[in-house]
Amino acid sequence: MIKKSRILIALLGGLASLVLVSGAHAAKVGDPVAGEMQAGLCGGCHGGDGNSPDATFPRLAGQYEMYIVKQIRDFQKGHRANNDTMAGMAAMVASLQDAKDIGSYFAAQKMAKKPLVPVDKKLAAEGKKLFYEGNPKTGVYGCVNCHGDRGKGKAPNIAVFPRIGGQHRDYIIKQLKDFKSGARANDPAGMMGDIAKKLSDREVNAAANYLSAQLP
Repeated sequence: MIKKSRILIALLGGLASLVLVSGAHAAKVGDPVAGEMQAGLCGGCHGGDGNSPDATFPRLAGQYEMYIVKQIRDFQKGHRANNDTMAGMAAMVASLQDAKDIGSYFAAQKMAKKPLVPVDKKLAAEGKKLFYEGNPKTGVYGCVNCHGDRGKGKAPNIAVFPRIGGQHRDYIIKQLKDFKSGARANDPAGMMGDIAKKLSDREVNAAANYLSAQLP
């Protein structure tokens, strides 16, 4: 069972990071018009409107601006190292303002209404229960507590916890496995890594099926 104190520490750590990011970068937000031009190279994998045509690449449409900025910066700094292609692309983003512009552009786009991969309804039902209730037997914390109802996020000013409702199933599975193995470790206070390590393969697939179905 995850101890309450550890949950609080993780949440406080994540929120503290957010305060630092917000305080440092609140002076100038992104420009979606400039971002559309900057995001031209992103379209090959993520789709021109942020709805990637391949389920292994994440949807960026409707994602929080500052979450996108954080991922670009983390790839640039080596804090996130689970995708060599993305690391190379991030290196081409010349400035923080360019990252904000890209984030602002994708945040303003509308998520597509259909999943690319068929949803397994039985697994999705299991995933919904896991998402809202967690698994007390293994100490898995309910995803809703950080990612909001249906995985649609808490609020743009709590962007350390991304919007994951409607994300591609295959992408979610890979990220959870990367968190589980330690290949990805840029989450606030190691919280996702701790949770992912306690998920069974079936739970990973169940959560991914449920979340991929949470489209507009």
